[in-house]
Amino acid sequence: MQSNFKLEFLQKELGKEDMFMTVAQLFSLLCDSTRLKIFWLLCHSKMCVNDIAQTMEMTMPAVSHHLKVLKDSNLIESYRDGKEVFYSASKNERNKILHDMMEKLMEMSCPDFDDNHEK
Repeated sequence: MQSNFKLEFLQKELGKEDMFMTVAQLFSLLCDSTRLKIFWLLCHSKMCVNDIAQTMEMTMPAVSHHLKVLKDSNLIESYRDGKEVFYSASKNERNKILHDMMEKLMEMSCPDFDDNHEK
């Protein structure tokens, strides 16, 4: 049987509902494979909607929808260069962890990720 201390600790941690909700919301954003692919692309390159649409073989409105969801969640950021808006993965520890997790789970190697996403 578990020690009372350990069970009390676990019970206290389970009470941190806001932390569990934050992680659940993040996972729900990435449960869509298209959004996951777009996030992965933007971990490696700054791209405009048109470039993403061509790469993903999608319409620009469909890409824009996914970009809005990812941007609202702070997974990606954007900047304007003239008339064009470019997107990239936000440079933070959470995104580095997500990228590393994807790389391990999908057994793929992305050698330039660390160079492009320093804290």
